[in-house]
Amino acid sequence: NRHTNVNITVYAASSGQVPEVYTQAAARLGEILAERSHILINGAGRTGLMGATIDACVEKGGKAIGIIPQFMIDESWQHKGMTELVVTPNMHERKTMMADRADACIACPGGVGTLEELLEVITWKQLGLFLKPIVVLNTEGYFDPLLSQLERCIDQQFMRRVHSDIWKVAATPEEAVKLCEETPLWDASIRRFAAL
Repeated sequence: NRHTNVNITVYAASSGQVPEVYTQAAARLGEILAERSHILINGAGRTGLMGATIDACVEKGGKAIGIIPQFMIDESWQHKGMTELVVTPNMHERKTMMADRADACIACPGGVGTLEELLEVITWKQLGLFLKPIVVLNTEGYFDPLLSQLERCIDQQFMRRVHSDIWKVAATPEEAVKLCEETPLWDASIRRFAAL
């Protein structure tokens, strides 16, 4: 059972304009990661849900590793309180490294960048390239339309029913972390269904 010092990559909004309920859940997630001795890995943004997760995690004595492309540092978008900052040449390297270092991924609410990260890691898992837990933190039902779309993909046979196990859905930050700890690794042999 993977309980201590697990690297959990968190995808989350960088926008600071979003409703408070999302920010509170992201902050609570950061606290829980610290309390359970997990290491937060994210995109090192200082604003929005990303920043809130880092702030809360570090405040509780947790460790936060940020992975950020050089152009964002040139714009001073990076969080100044990261335990460790890793600079990449571009977005692709950033996303690859965030997935490579992850023992599990949690997607918090976010915009197209967050949706794209979540869908990419789901795709990698479908192909057997990423085998770790992927958890959708569905605060206030934010992801309901996306989850309906994924269900539609399966209904219309663009995706197999077996692939609906690729992601887990959590209503609360507590549940999200629990799913990261308890979800077994994906069976890479399922990749043979990806082409069917």
